[in-house]
Amino acid sequence: MLIAGSHFMNAKILVIDDDQKLNHLLTNYLARFGFQVQAHTHPREGLDALARFAPDLIILDIMLPDMDGFDVCRSIRRTHSIPIIMLTARGEVTDRIVGLEIGADDYLAKPFEPRELVARIQTILRRVRQESPSRVRRVGDLMVDLEKRRVQLDQTEITLTSAEFEVLALLTRRPGVVYSRDQIMEQLWDIQDDGESRSIDILISRLRQKLHDDARSPRLIKTVWGVGYVYVGGEPSPWD
Repeated sequence: MLIAGSHFMNAKILVIDDDQKLNHLLTNYLARFGFQVQAHTHPREGLDALARFAPDLIILDIMLPDMDGFDVCRSIRRTHSIPIIMLTARGEVTDRIVGLEIGADDYLAKPFEPRELVARIQTILRRVRQESPSRVRRVGDLMVDLEKRRVQLDQTEITLTSAEFEVLALLTRRPGVVYSRDQIMEQLWDIQDDGESRSIDILISRLRQKLHDDARSPRLIKTVWGVGYVYVGGEPSPWD
């Protein structure tokens, strides 16, 4: 559902795409939903705008001059956990997989309906901005701060993307309970299975790498073959 009005008023969207016509269209269209938009056609200009503009979300095209979207995404991920939606040409599966592997939160194939892009932006921002009382979830050696969106394992800070954090927050909500790929997709993108459940496997793989969790002998996240994933790293906090 598209929501216009104050809920997302003043949220900042940075667009990095070399299509000036599309940038103009998105700037005007997204403004109707209360977003502040800054668009750049060159990746270097977009990266320079990160500190000045401080966006809440980035829309990033893959096909860019001098530096492709994958390299731009990698550069952003070295220092920022800002949600990134990647735009892929013709919906190439390889592009989508690579994008998720390097830290994108979502993807959309060109050409796309602007309404769908807005819906995906709103879903991600709603997730990130969801207000909750100050809560710190401790499950075994893992700490998940649901308010500050921070994660520590064995007292070591773990930097996660928005999507990775949401997957971990979901799995640790009820340790020992198996979540299907469809349930995880609905939590992340508010959609039912669209034939892209492979995206969840990629996110889980990325999450395991950052948590130093071996899929063959899992300490934290276990695969239940043919079903989904379950958190096995400890008992839930008494309050949760």
